[in-house]
Amino acid sequence: MITETKSVQFDSISLDSGATLTPVEVAYETYGTLNDNKSNAILILHAFTGDAHAAGQDKETGNPGWWDNMIGPSKGFDTHKYFVISSNVLSGCRGTSGPGSVNPATGCPYAMSFPPVTIADMVRLQKMLIDHLGIKRLLAVSGGSMGAMQALQWAVAYPESVAAAIPIAGTARHSPQQIAFNEVGRQAIMADPDWNEGNYYGKRPPARGLAVARMVGHITYMSDQSMREKFGRRLRDQNQFEVESYLRYRGSQFVDRFDANSYLYITKAMDYFDLTNGRTSLSAAFENVKSRFLVISFTSDWLYPSYQSLEVVRALRGRNCDVAYCELPTNYGHDAFLVNIAEQAELVRGFLASTLRGVER
Repeated sequence: MITETKSVQFDSISLDSGATLTPVEVAYETYGTLNDNKSNAILILHAFTGDAHAAGQDKETGNPGWWDNMIGPSKGFDTHKYFVISSNVLSGCRGTSGPGSVNPATGCPYAMSFPPVTIADMVRLQKMLIDHLGIKRLLAVSGGSMGAMQALQWAVAYPESVAAAIPIAGTARHSPQQIAFNEVGRQAIMADPDWNEGNYYGKRPPARGLAVARMVGHITYMSDQSMREKFGRRLRDQNQFEVESYLRYRGSQFVDRFDANSYLYITKAMDYFDLTNGRTSLSAAFENVKSRFLVISFTSDWLYPSYQSLEVVRALRGRNCDVAYCELPTNYGHDAFLVNIAEQAELVRGFLASTLRGVER
């Protein structure tokens, strides 16, 4: 499946901060075919460092999509049956407006003058895209990690527009520990002399700080057992452990594809996300939802532990919502939703089939 990223530009978007971004562009890809009554559309929501290229082989680079093992013919999100859409989030750096975009008022990149962005803002832009595509109601929204936050926000903000939500390895709000890890990454970037208060475009980027931020983040994506199995205490040479070499490689690889300022903006959006804001409880957040839910977590995920998924499940059940929950056994840690997909795909496949039957009755 050869894929190509497309984009659409809107005149403006109003943000939670009170700012208006004019214009705003969103990058997206689609897979499969939209049926005649437009009832088979699924929106895939990417995790922190993902992008619009979720599946297939990129037409330009040949690289596979970040969830290619889940999206495609006869896969969990079966493109023989469903029309799948994936877009890059607002404040990202892969085709959607973000700090690296040119500010039309100045002719220069926004850098840190780009307005603050929330998860709700990201979802608001996605809703504009779905409206542009002529889809009134999505069959499902789904994503892992930050994608799960967006899935929950969709169900809460647009209850009439979502038949089902599949949040995977996610949370309704960050814990202090999750915020702390993100802050270490941000401080690493801002401590790099090349960050230059965010004004590094056209100059040397803060590669060292961004690489360290990625190294810290990557540690949290794995489990203790998976690191023991993958690296043990093996030495690559006399002065370097295998795990050290691996983390340095992942850090250096990351700086070639991601923007440091986007890292700052997106992690802040994740940290400030809280479905209980302005409400008396998490249960109150789900007062008007009309979606059915499949919530998935993983036993070895210590970054987004299962108790956070269970908080969502209990709140939904307290509202008598249609919700199924499954904690899958795995040693892969938080990364399990990307790499350990056999059981996950089977759960998703069955859930989507029953949802589609209900929609088409």
